[in-house]
Amino acid sequence: MKNIRVIAFDADDTLWDCQSHFEAVEKAYCQILSPYGDEAHISSELFKTETANMPELGYGSKAFTLSLVENAVKVSGGRISADDLLRVEMLGRSLLNIPATPLEGVRETLETIRSKGKWKMVLFTKGEILDQENKLLRSGLWDLFDRVEVVSDKTTRQYRELCMTFGIGISELLMVGNSFKSDIEPVLRLGGQAVHIPFEVTWAHEVTDEYDHEHLQRIKRFEQLLEVLNLSPALSKGEGDVRLEV
Repeated sequence: MKNIRVIAFDADDTLWDCQSHFEAVEKAYCQILSPYGDEAHISSELFKTETANMPELGYGSKAFTLSLVENAVKVSGGRISADDLLRVEMLGRSLLNIPATPLEGVRETLETIRSKGKWKMVLFTKGEILDQENKLLRSGLWDLFDRVEVVSDKTTRQYRELCMTFGIGISELLMVGNSFKSDIEPVLRLGGQAVHIPFEVTWAHEVTDEYDHEHLQRIKRFEQLLEVLNLSPALSKGEGDVRLEV
């Protein structure tokens, strides 16, 4: 970690719970559409609609809401009532106000890293900018970051541009996140460092094959990031939650 100058943090399902709220909305959505198919069918068709819309709509609650409405019309063959469409729209809108309460250990860990003054800290997330900024405000974590970057997607190009923004090389970037597909793999491909903190639920679009890498470390709890950064005493023998591979 001695070469790291910037630490980038994912937001949703890394700093606060997001996916479980989407899953709760999807379950309620399937109940509304139950006259037109079972839950597995409705969810499968919704995922197809979401995936087809991503090139134009991107990610986030607003894109998801548009896909909910479009899919409802498709699945029902146009038979869904205006009242039920309004219920669908309100379900999607509710995602704009999820609590964004920091997960256990997040605030304390970020405060400790910030207090050292050794690294620049950036929130690097994808989605719709107003939605993501509002979640960050509700979380109360905004002031712990030097910069907030919301991008349409997390590709190698976006990671290169992030490095250019801070005037660093990719080897000086550490990315921390829950999604192997979005937070980890692009950074590893470029030659950067990454810390993977899997969340308890994963969006189907983020599922991908995972692998070990010499620049990758895996932890189970957010506060174990302090161990990765050599800011806390070493774990006691037998508490092998951290895989230090660098």
